[in-house]
Amino acid sequence: MVTRKGISVNKMGNQIARTAHRTVVNSNLPPNQRNDRWLTPLEVVQALGEFDLDPCGAPNHKLASHTYLLENQDDGLVDEWFGRVWLNPPYGRAMRTWVERLVEHGTGTALIPVAAGTKLWQEVVFKEASAIHFYRHRIKFLRRDGVEDGMVSPQASAIVAFGDADANALVFCGLPGVVLDLRERALA
Repeated sequence: MVTRKGISVNKMGNQIARTAHRTVVNSNLPPNQRNDRWLTPLEVVQALGEFDLDPCGAPNHKLASHTYLLENQDDGLVDEWFGRVWLNPPYGRAMRTWVERLVEHGTGTALIPVAAGTKLWQEVVFKEASAIHFYRHRIKFLRRDGVEDGMVSPQASAIVAFGDADANALVFCGLPGVVLDLRERALA
């Protein structure tokens, strides 16, 4: 894999944006139909209230007051974070780094795949999250042009809140699924 600022190119020549909403490349599709960005449906974010920053932004897909874009030479992982953050990080090995950055920031919500047996979940999510919403259905993501075309997540998703305000928003958001409020949990 060859890397330049914010973009990785794998052996097959597919570009994978580091701060894209998904780093999944639909390799079984013809090259002109492959997509390396799966955008969060607006209704998911709108149910949680207003966000100040989306560090993994996509052009023409505004989820927060301010968005970092690779296309603007922004690096959402190292640029300053402020206010309430919405995070739909790149999936894969880099995801933990993004979620740890959100933990360090202290205020925000992340959309990540449910993988409770992984180190990310065992060492970061379960120990640091204020609340976790296990989404009832597989999320139908939007294409990079904002159109919904049946790009259903290949696995279950969770919305993970860090900080009291984000936990409250998650508990009362009304999205389908089950919410675990972890603010008064017993540490094992």
